[in-house]
Amino acid sequence: MTWDWNVVDDFMPRFWDGVLLTLQALVLGSLIAFSLGLVWAIAQRSRFAAVRWPVNIITEFIRNTPLLVQLFFLYYVVPEWGPSLTSLTTGIIGLGLHYSTYTAEVYRAGIGGVPTGQWEAATALSLPRSRTWAAVILPQAIRRVVPALGNYVIAMLKDSPLIAIIGALEMFGEAESFSNETFTFEAYTIVGIAFILIAYPASLLIRLLERRLAITS
Repeated sequence: MTWDWNVVDDFMPRFWDGVLLTLQALVLGSLIAFSLGLVWAIAQRSRFAAVRWPVNIITEFIRNTPLLVQLFFLYYVVPEWGPSLTSLTTGIIGLGLHYSTYTAEVYRAGIGGVPTGQWEAATALSLPRSRTWAAVILPQAIRRVVPALGNYVIAMLKDSPLIAIIGALEMFGEAESFSNETFTFEAYTIVGIAFILIAYPASLLIRLLERRLAITS
């Protein structure tokens, strides 16, 4: 096979559409994962078993089932019980929900790393529990786990092609569709390079951030 730049020119408009959709899924999925993961982590430390046990069961179930199965369930099964969602919205929710169970473990490790003396000091000052979490524990815990959370953003990027299965054509989905129509390979190559160009600088940034936090801590 020989490289054909005309094929590349034809693919580029669809490529940029795929890039935009990929970034939408990545950014919004990450926001869901980070926010919901924090909720899971705090709930898992609840004093009430009626809160802890259901959350543990839900997060373990999500973590131990494939993301692809979850995407199919959200897209094809959930609409039978309620309103249907677009493929992109379903993909964002699926990615965010799946990775929230992993970020929950990261948050839990960060919270567990906060010295016991911090809890005791807050208790001695008679701080309300909500104030203790917001002003004392979480600022220290989140600072410790930022690099690990960044690694999950990269992992989510690499899993984003799965949302093409339900019709959300991100970069890989657009490449697959274009290649099936034209019987060419250039689109796959461009997308492969694009993933490297996005993921590698992001990983370098995370390492730099990790070193900066280690120096200032």
